[in-house]
Amino acid sequence: MESRTIEQFQGKTILITGATGFLSKLFVEKILRIQPNVKETLIRASDYNSARKRFTNEVMMSELFNIIREKMGSVYFCDISQEYMGIINSQLRNEMYKEIDIIINSASTFDERYNIAMNVNVVGAMNVLKFAKNCTKVKMLLHVSTAYICSKTTEIIREKPLVMGETFNKNSYLDMDVERTVITNKLKELETQNATPKEVTTTMKELGIQRAKLHGWLYTYSFTKAMGEMILGHFKENLQLVIIRSTIITSTYKEPFPGWIEGVRTLDAFILAYGKGVLNFFYGNPDSKLDTHMKIINVPQQVLIYHISSSSRGPPRNSDIKHFMFHYFTKNPWINKDGKTIKLTKPILFSNISSFRRHISIHYSLLLKMLKFVNLVSFHRFDKTYENMKMKMRKATFDDVNTEKLRLTMKEINLDEVLKFDPRCINWEDYFMNTHIPGSVRYLF
Repeated sequence: MESRTIEQFQGKTILITGATGFLSKLFVEKILRIQPNVKETLIRASDYNSARKRFTNEVMMSELFNIIREKMGSVYFCDISQEYMGIINSQLRNEMYKEIDIIINSASTFDERYNIAMNVNVVGAMNVLKFAKNCTKVKMLLHVSTAYICSKTTEIIREKPLVMGETFNKNSYLDMDVERTVITNKLKELETQNATPKEVTTTMKELGIQRAKLHGWLYTYSFTKAMGEMILGHFKENLQLVIIRSTIITSTYKEPFPGWIEGVRTLDAFILAYGKGVLNFFYGNPDSKLDTHMKIINVPQQVLIYHISSSSRGPPRNSDIKHFMFHYFTKNPWINKDGKTIKLTKPILFSNISSFRRHISIHYSLLLKMLKFVNLVSFHRFDKTYENMKMKMRKATFDDVNTEKLRLTMKEINLDEVLKFDPRCINWEDYFMNTHIPGSVRYLF
């Protein structure tokens, strides 16, 4: 698909961290397609060889880049958890300080180990900010976050920044130095105990959840991403800062082609488990809005928070997804390894947790059978998937007043078709039936 070029990006140097991530790849591809004259990309990795391998395998060889592969500019390798983002070559660093116009920080980790999440999502954000402040002509730092940094479940969630030390537990105060000390002390304790790598991993995952819940968050990821936002907002000084908060991420809507996705994501785990015949019931309010985010590209000029969401713009509901799944897999049944068609019944959507648990206890009473079932349902990660869906398929509505203003601005300067991100234009049944579910199924093969 051809796109007109964007003159505003002509000759600009855009630094993108975390370019092997799902959203980052989409951003890089879009930028190169609408304005190929960009120069720099950063790949996070522990050493040059592994970084080069990641870039080749995860970016250049991705089908997403089939159209514009030859346009890729220079690539540098970094570790944002380190000082100077791990760029130890001072000459290169100084050249970058002079050249960079825009910095996009999309590097993050979903690793549940508290020490790892802290280093990347919090310390990493601070290191990117320090780097940006040294850039003499930088016009903006755009930070990619998540809409689920907020623990509210039934309110309209506004596009406003978090305040340093703010928590969702009125009885706690968040001190990031304290959090880092807690991590250091726990690691020292584990070292003294000669803990195995597995024990360290388990303990640090548990610690992350404990600290998140202490301050009112549900998960380590959303907790550390929230701290990252606080760090940026508090220390940005005069630097223009834009924070993009996305909701549930699904496959590409149209560009560069429909249905591109990478990895079995939160929503897809349930859809595919249903299609394979291993799961036919779910927990959730039938009327709850499913807040999705297809491929979004925007480069705003103001210091603002943008919710990239659909909950206030005619989103599908849980009951719609149930309908879409049944009709898709009825028309396109899954064929198992024995070559037999998997026949499905209509999925059941339980609106309260009591009936959900009762159904499980009746049909999966034996512990061994339950464990096997959980493993099948989850693709080996049921707990995380279930809890994520319980959080994301809730009654909260994400306000997008700022994002709507941005849409209107794009229209005024005739860029609304090039940088299109209005969910109201989407026919959700058509999208799920003919784009997203087929794309998710295709990813598995």
